[in-house]
Amino acid sequence: MIKDYIKQAWELMKQNPLFSSLYVVGTALAICFTTVMAVAYYVKLAPLYPEYNRSYTYYSDNVRVQTPDNMNTVNSGFSYTSLRDWLYPLKNVEAVSGIIQEADEHWVRPSDGNDLSVSAIYTDPGFFKIYEFEFIEGTPFSQADFDSGVRTVVISDKLARQAFHQDEGVVGKMLNLDMNDYRVCGVVKTGSKLGSKSYSDVYVPYKNYPNYQLTFYYDVVGSFEARFLTKDEAQTKALQEELDALIANVNQQYKGEKTVTMRPLRTHTSMVFDEVYYGNQYKVTPWLLFKKFLPIILVLLLIPAFNLSGMISSRMEDRLAEMGVRKSFGASKSVLLSQVMWENLILTLVGGLVGLIIAWSMLFLGKSWVFTLFEDYPDALYDNNVTVTGEMLFSPTVFISALLVCIIINLLSALIPAWNSLRKPIVSSLNEKK
Repeated sequence: MIKDYIKQAWELMKQNPLFSSLYVVGTALAICFTTVMAVAYYVKLAPLYPEYNRSYTYYSDNVRVQTPDNMNTVNSGFSYTSLRDWLYPLKNVEAVSGIIQEADEHWVRPSDGNDLSVSAIYTDPGFFKIYEFEFIEGTPFSQADFDSGVRTVVISDKLARQAFHQDEGVVGKMLNLDMNDYRVCGVVKTGSKLGSKSYSDVYVPYKNYPNYQLTFYYDVVGSFEARFLTKDEAQTKALQEELDALIANVNQQYKGEKTVTMRPLRTHTSMVFDEVYYGNQYKVTPWLLFKKFLPIILVLLLIPAFNLSGMISSRMEDRLAEMGVRKSFGASKSVLLSQVMWENLILTLVGGLVGLIIAWSMLFLGKSWVFTLFEDYPDALYDNNVTVTGEMLFSPTVFISALLVCIIINLLSALIPAWNSLRKPIVSSLNEKK
């Protein structure tokens, strides 16, 4: 039966090339833009190299200190002292990392070339426990090296090729970063700028950062963002309770002098979307998601579906005589409706395949600007260094999403006009062409 539907759909495509072409193009555009959006958010949310632990990675970058008279209030990140004394000793956590990540440019001076502009993350050994980097050679800087303040760095293989013209045999070489010499202890596979929390050219122990011990107020507030890795929801809950108890104890010590407030941990998802700080926690509310995605759904799905529905309705009017003849020979409405739906589904799948090819081509060839459409701060990505890997483009999640969009478009565009046409009496259908 399905084989017959495919043959008939092919014959109808050949008989009505204009209708078929418009249908395929309309479907392809809807699928193309939907796939681009799906890939963009998949890259933001899915566990991808080296951010495989996104589901259990948490962020905290806001500590507030306030005097009792409310005359002095400071909001910022953690100081080195609060990071060392409060966060590193936490028990309900797999790893803790303090990070200073600047937007400022840093410079590497190769021995035989012009200075290279690079990005740098100043961090600690815990960073390499949260993010699962693939080391091409060497290892992360050790806790002993970190504690002693030895100038050592982990670099990306991209920088290794640029600075040393090789990505192996680099460990032990000296790298001149911002006019200081560092020994390379490890080389990692370069990630993508789309993984903004972990991407960098150079990873430096933060004890080599100028003024890392600088504090803004009462030795509590400073320049560090804290990141935490837990193993499951139960440990996450225990971690938040431990942090709440810690802050309560701190405030007991500072009673009458100042009040310290630390906002709850932020999930990776809450940072991707426009989270709301409500009820002492960050929330990604249904209303926010509705406002964010409703215009996209209207533009990418409903409007094309309505346009295709009008085309199908017009096409069904032309086929009323054919349907009347089939009814007179005993074909039921369900059989005829099934035939029409299968014919349109085949056209939809053809359009979907074309749309996927266009979308993947756009994402790969136009990666330097396509992904900026979904960023709040697109300038950080607007260059030629955005890496798009196969696991980003050809994931099962994206493929299934695109397939579901194909089916939804087919149902929205074909079901109602086909049903309305098939409800007409046989005599009316047979006389339609007279």
